[in-house]
Amino acid sequence: MIRNPILPGFNPDPSICRVGEDYYIATSTFEWYPGVQIHHSRDLVNWTLVRRPLERKSQLDMRGNPDSCGVWAPCLSYADGLFWLVYTDVKRFDGNFKDAHNYIVTAASVEGEWSDPVYVNSSGFDPSLFHDADGRKWFVNMQWNHRPENHTGAAHNAFDGILLQEWDAATRQLVGPVTNIFSGSRQGLVEAPHLFRRNGWYYLTTAEGGTGYDHTVTMARSRTIVGPYETHPDIYLITVKDHPEAPLQRAGHGQYVETPDGEAYHTHLCGRPLAPLRRCTLGRETALQKCVWREDDWLYLEHGAPVPVVEVPAPREAVAIQKPESVSYDFSQRELPADFQWLRTPEPERIFSLSARPGHLRLFGRESIGSWFEQALVARRQEHHDFRAETLIEAVPDVYQQVAGLTHYYNRYKFHALGLTMHETLGRVLTILSCPGDYPNGSLTFPVGSGVAVGDCALELAGEVRGNDLQFFWRPAGAEVWAAIGPVLDAGVVSDEGGRGEHGSFTGAFIGLFAFDITGRAMPADFERFSYTPLS
Repeated sequence: MIRNPILPGFNPDPSICRVGEDYYIATSTFEWYPGVQIHHSRDLVNWTLVRRPLERKSQLDMRGNPDSCGVWAPCLSYADGLFWLVYTDVKRFDGNFKDAHNYIVTAASVEGEWSDPVYVNSSGFDPSLFHDADGRKWFVNMQWNHRPENHTGAAHNAFDGILLQEWDAATRQLVGPVTNIFSGSRQGLVEAPHLFRRNGWYYLTTAEGGTGYDHTVTMARSRTIVGPYETHPDIYLITVKDHPEAPLQRAGHGQYVETPDGEAYHTHLCGRPLAPLRRCTLGRETALQKCVWREDDWLYLEHGAPVPVVEVPAPREAVAIQKPESVSYDFSQRELPADFQWLRTPEPERIFSLSARPGHLRLFGRESIGSWFEQALVARRQEHHDFRAETLIEAVPDVYQQVAGLTHYYNRYKFHALGLTMHETLGRVLTILSCPGDYPNGSLTFPVGSGVAVGDCALELAGEVRGNDLQFFWRPAGAEVWAAIGPVLDAGVVSDEGGRGEHGSFTGAFIGLFAFDITGRAMPADFERFSYTPLS
């Protein structure tokens, strides 16, 4: 069986592509660098991260991008002997404008080097590229409307329908007329278009209802690619909007795929909320549903209802490979472990090094935690509701403006951090910096005040999350007993729904290492190891 979510933790907007016996899923990474996660599978059950293709400055530079901007909704496809990846780099979030720039990159293999981007347009986000049987290529994206009116009949003013235009691969530009092919259903907020062709029909799947609990996969079809498109008899192929009891919530935004034997599946994002506030602390995750074609040439979920399920039949016999219960990193390799990412900058050598002190990850303190420009924060996704992370740190701060340590992080408004710093009278101290969703001010709280004096030795730091609760711990390196520090903190605020609510941000929780030095002297902080252990 396929067990959902197939990609746990922050892995939203899944675009799926099959090449022979190989399946690939590309997911959004937003402000985290390198851009786009691509996972691979041969059986739809077991998935392995194989590439983050947007890895250099010429492809992606997100310095200054606000939280929850950056790389939105990639679309991965294969044609003409190449993999094609379409993505948006969103430069603005708040207000009437989005400033969403769309690009295409290509590669001969997913694991290989990807090209520099070709700019396409900026009329809206969630782009997709469809390769038709006659060799023509078509580019679709939602149209963003900054005005308080629309003339397309869309149910929400800002989400002003799905635009279609031909893409000329030879000249690498859009050609011909721009056509608004679909204004969406009464649910509104139409986005995430994907096209495919079957039995003489062009099928269009979109997402509607926003990324919260009213999310959907809406389906439509037409005999011609430019429309008009009629909606599915049920309107929604996948949705949980009227079923708050379902284990997978917020279901929407995905793509259709067929196995070599013609079996049908559809990806979608989802969330798993925690009681009592229904906050999805793992962010938006990737799931997969089995589908069937009925005599009316419409696609339906195999079990007969649009509500997605946790266990889904796999297309062939497969055994789920058990992942290690605990993952430890000793930073002895030349490259950052694949589980980790950093924020925004295409110049990682300015924020960390694995060679400056062999066997350690050295962070160079840069701008303050939460900066949108150059922040030394290296972290991995939270994949379980209950987990423990540990690290060992050596740093020599000489002023309170230098801080380094362990953080449970979502964005500049939603994080908790246990940091080693210097206090004028206490000497070296451990302190807690907490920002529990205080938007728009982003003001810190200090749950342990001036901090706890810790002396001059190396320190082990730990954070333990159990559902909605976070407790930090510390001990001198090599000591046997851990000491709790500070009160139990609200881990649930480190979620999509924390702070300003379900549509205010939509990435996911990370646990990782940080350093900042707002004196400008780039204090180094060395981390000898890091571990992540599920607790349930």
